[in-house]
Amino acid sequence: MDARSVKLNVVFSTDCIKYPLTGIGRYAFELARELQQREDKIALTWLHGTKVRDSLAVASESAQSVQSLKRKLQNSRTVSEIYRLTFPLLKTWSLRAYSDHIFHSPNYYLPPGVKHCVATFHDLSVFHWPQFHPAGRVHLMQKELRKTVSRAAMLITDSHYTKRELIEFFDLPEERIAVAPLACNALFHPRIEAEAQAVLDVYQLKWRHFFLYTGTIEPRKNILTLLQAYDRLPAAIKKNYPLVISGYKGWDNTELFRLFDKGEREGWLKYLGFVAGKDLPILYSAATSFVFPSIYEGFGLPVLEAMASGTPVICSNATSLPEVVGDAALMHAPQDVETLTAYLQSMTDDAVRKQAMISSGLAQAQQFSWSLCADKTIEAYEQVAKFI
Repeated sequence: MDARSVKLNVVFSTDCIKYPLTGIGRYAFELARELQQREDKIALTWLHGTKVRDSLAVASESAQSVQSLKRKLQNSRTVSEIYRLTFPLLKTWSLRAYSDHIFHSPNYYLPPGVKHCVATFHDLSVFHWPQFHPAGRVHLMQKELRKTVSRAAMLITDSHYTKRELIEFFDLPEERIAVAPLACNALFHPRIEAEAQAVLDVYQLKWRHFFLYTGTIEPRKNILTLLQAYDRLPAAIKKNYPLVISGYKGWDNTELFRLFDKGEREGWLKYLGFVAGKDLPILYSAATSFVFPSIYEGFGLPVLEAMASGTPVICSNATSLPEVVGDAALMHAPQDVETLTAYLQSMTDDAVRKQAMISSGLAQAQQFSWSLCADKTIEAYEQVAKFI
């Protein structure tokens, strides 16, 4: 088959496009929307669960209670095992009429017996840092991800860091892995104070007078180090620049939420929970700085969203984050509390440094786009199409 002259038929899995639309779900949704614009190159069909559809599913906030129940069930080892054995077979059955299509799973997993498969591998944390995941998730993912590697005709990663990890851990040839960097949508852009005021009023925040962290509340995000660093700041800074934390409640976070409660009582911390998608870009643009001390990231989309919003970024120098921020951010070793504290304070008293970071961050963010991500994804499809 000549991939250059024939439109590619692609079945795209949408299971991860669900409420709350966190990292992987947002990637899948944005990529899917961009691929829809490439009708000259690909014809798209969608697999949601075990149903093949003609239209893209949209995440609904009304599905929150259903997803919460599913997460609780999947934390059970027994339920995870039943799910692992049965659900992929049902997907295989649903795809039986699409044997001449390329099947793309944007969230690791591939069903058995389906030809011409592509999977996006976002990171290898389940192998390198199993302590950062619930036991039930590790049990499921380690088994299934090994199967994905053996089943996939091509693998896609979000970063060159993860590509190197895949090559080294699974002893894979370089040409079997494509890198398709993530991006952020047009909602993330600089704003003036008047544009943000209504949202700031809702959350009782002041323009450019708070630090922001957003991400799932879980161990690998290293939020405890952030709290320790913030606690070292002078009392006046903590009073005038509260730490605002937004994110879905993940797991193993009982101690963190105890500290959140303490910080809220003392007036220097605000936990907002999972912020609505329409409000989050406003908060990014209104923060004095975005802070992201994560220990492990396959890409680190929040730092890109912050830079695109015209907000200085402080982040760890771990894994893929230097690849995303380039020279635009202040980076620290994940556990370096002292340096992180110094960086936080500099964002309140060094206007020249802040402005330079805003400018370099905006320039760095322009290097990433969903159009580029779609281009690189289609290149991976074309490699698979050679063998159909």
